[in-house]
Amino acid sequence: MQKLVECVPNFSEGRDPELIRAITDEIQSVDGVELLDVDPGADTNRTVVTFVGSPEAASEAAFRAIAKAPSVIDMASHEGEHPRMGATDVCPFVPLQGVTMEDCAELARKLGERVGRELGISVFLYGEAASSPERQSLATVRAGEYEGMAAKIQKPEWKPDFGPTQLNTRAGVTAIGAREFLIAYNINLNTRDKRLANEVAIDVREMGRNKRGPDGKFVRDEAGKPIKNPGRLKECRAVGWYIEEYARAQISMNLTNYKITPMHEAFDVCEEEARKYGLRVTGSELVGLIPLAAMRDAGRHYLAKQGLSTGVPESELVRIAIQSLGLDELSAFDPSKKIIEYRVRGTGGPLVSRTVSGFVDELSSDSPAPGGGSVAALCGSLGAGLAAMVANLTIGKKKFQDRWDAMREVGDQGQLLKDRLLHLVDADTDAFNEVMAAMRLPKKSDAEIAARAEAIEEATKNATMIPFQVLETSLEVLDLADTAAAHGNPNSASDAGVAALAARTCAEGAHLNVLINLPGIEDQGWREETKAKSKELVARARQRSEEIVGRVEDAVQS
Repeated sequence: MQKLVECVPNFSEGRDPELIRAITDEIQSVDGVELLDVDPGADTNRTVVTFVGSPEAASEAAFRAIAKAPSVIDMASHEGEHPRMGATDVCPFVPLQGVTMEDCAELARKLGERVGRELGISVFLYGEAASSPERQSLATVRAGEYEGMAAKIQKPEWKPDFGPTQLNTRAGVTAIGAREFLIAYNINLNTRDKRLANEVAIDVREMGRNKRGPDGKFVRDEAGKPIKNPGRLKECRAVGWYIEEYARAQISMNLTNYKITPMHEAFDVCEEEARKYGLRVTGSELVGLIPLAAMRDAGRHYLAKQGLSTGVPESELVRIAIQSLGLDELSAFDPSKKIIEYRVRGTGGPLVSRTVSGFVDELSSDSPAPGGGSVAALCGSLGAGLAAMVANLTIGKKKFQDRWDAMREVGDQGQLLKDRLLHLVDADTDAFNEVMAAMRLPKKSDAEIAARAEAIEEATKNATMIPFQVLETSLEVLDLADTAAAHGNPNSASDAGVAALAARTCAEGAHLNVLINLPGIEDQGWREETKAKSKELVARARQRSEEIVGRVEDAVQS
């Protein structure tokens, strides 16, 4: 899986397009980074930039942008409505795919150290990268803003995590951190009344509303501050407003951690609370971008509520989410533009995006790739797809209700394994091309010869590990085929058997592709260890498939 992080730096310039472009050009100069959004605000005099890339590329792009910002922004003369303390005010990393929150926190720490050391800018770490609990809140870190930073960073308790304790008057101070993805999400109501929308917002937001006593007055704490009755949704900020363009009121939300309060839960809770005021939710609106996982979760949620199988293709989960949430009520919702992963990688690689005949035509040509490795991965994906099909033909049929729970897992996992193996179809061909590219490196000097040999070794190891991953995954597919054969709709028993056979072909083909690459690897210890593991895995695959097919043969003949 490709490793992806999102980076959302905020720069203290929102009025001059040329100055903003000078910063974003630095981001776009880094290979492996895609600039997704640039959102300037004149009143706030601030621009929010969103880009994604591999962790290494994202960090480099962020560094270049932070380095550029003070050359076009002078904080000593800056003014704007939004709180700020630096030319690059804040720079958070957000885990998207194949990375953890701790990975992003470590990315923030390394970038912060580099910014402090190379650029002489004071840096505070915040969020999940904070060096102490007191520094987790960005608002607390930024308190005093630019005008108070010269004194603040000289206090022992506010010594910057990196960089000088003397204020860089032009650059100011930068906060670098890690956080979860923030979803900006609006719920549409069948009213123009902002007041009613705000009542629903207060009921659902985490902060809730002020508690009142029997006399109707606010209940206050010892400091005189109103005590709150929390709302229903954690990690949710919300307010009601009226949008003249749409001629309707909305509940405007920031879901600050969609893993705690997912979008579909916010939608359902707003529906429940809106009914108390005689209102109806008519749809919703996504502002900006969204992770694919949030859309998949929403699709599964609504399918499960209908008592249907959630083990359907990703495209169907996305379609169900759009339809159930009414995301296309106000304007067209294009997944290719709104889902982050689709913006970066599209919906499929060059091979798996072809028609069946197009793939087979390319396979049958004189090109060495795609070859047996890609075909092995494709066979595995077919096996996983068949197992998911058996699950979908079982769930929903009342006479098999006692089997639904077991088959739900088969359906969900079958779709995940199918997609993983489809990715490996293209990855196998890409790995072969990397080996060819390494072999074409120059070899005119001793240094070039050594560099070429090292590149070939690494590329060949990678080309070996791709089919090895395919082989490992084939055993997971066999587990699903086994469950499908034992608990699936008996009328689909033959399909479960074919799933096992496809998984075995996948395993056998992947094993052969591991073996053919091993002689080209100089690292003997690595070579022998990989060979032994591959032989063990393919032996297990053979045994499992024979057992499954044997049981299926007995079942279809009885």
